[in-house]
Amino acid sequence: MSEYKIILKTISIISLLGLIFAVSLSITFEKSNPLIEQNKIEFKTKLLNEILDGLDYDNDLINSFISVKPNELLKNKIETKAFLAKKNNILQAVLIESIAPDGYSGDITILTAINSNDEIIGSRIIDHRETPGLGDYIDQKKSTWIFNFNGMSLSNRADPDWRVKKDQGTFDYKAGATITPRAVINSVKNTLLFYKENKELFND
Repeated sequence: MSEYKIILKTISIISLLGLIFAVSLSITFEKSNPLIEQNKIEFKTKLLNEILDGLDYDNDLINSFISVKPNELLKNKIETKAFLAKKNNILQAVLIESIAPDGYSGDITILTAINSNDEIIGSRIIDHRETPGLGDYIDQKKSTWIFNFNGMSLSNRADPDWRVKKDQGTFDYKAGATITPRAVINSVKNTLLFYKENKELFND
């Protein structure tokens, strides 16, 4: 009987400790969650401003957006946000997220800023799994390749220009890694096409 009581007591103590741990974890999460969310907002705001490259706007950019449903051009499988930069309530630029599903190692997530003249202010790679030292040169942390899109538009670049030089286009590429830039180029071009076809969404 005494052995049974010992086992019961041990189980009770373990259960109590588990409860205390769960409550402590919950309290810690509740306290840290606002900080985590704030850090996410600060990171995204910094990224958006980096892409806008000094563009003059006066609205709360992080809270000025429209929802973009899954679209064939953008290849977004879930609803995403397109951020709107405005000055005196006049649209100055739109930042649109797209997916290049045909990267060498899978999806490549890209954010592109387009100004009121339909030109690209800048593009940035948000997420990718391309091969380190080979296909990852698309990442702005690795090289300046992504800056080639700056100033490009559908009107100031002919269709053949939107290719790597190996395909008679204008974009440099790294030997042995042409799949990656082809995917990014196509995705950015399609982002411009999406913007052109849906301008009314951003000017309401």
